[in-house]
Amino acid sequence: MTTVPAEFLDYYDSEITTLISEKYGYSPMDALRKFVSSQSHAMLRDASLEMWDYAPLALFDMWEAEQVTGNPRNSVYFRTDDE
Repeated sequence: MTTVPAEFLDYYDSEITTLISEKYGYSPMDALRKFVSSQSHAMLRDASLEMWDYAPLALFDMWEAEQVTGNPRNSVYFRTDDE
């Protein structure tokens, strides 16, 4: 798996960690740990998925969908009308 540049990850990690921390009241370090250990973050690191096309709020939605359903692909950004 080819990974994305560190600068890209730093930006998204910072933005999404802030969103998690603000919404759920986790400390910034705990929020970062939760995000970095998620499937959503693994998808973000995979350059072949080109996740840089998504805004941080979309990736945050993926992370939330993963927390609720166990699968980040249940996010509204991935679902189709057939589901």
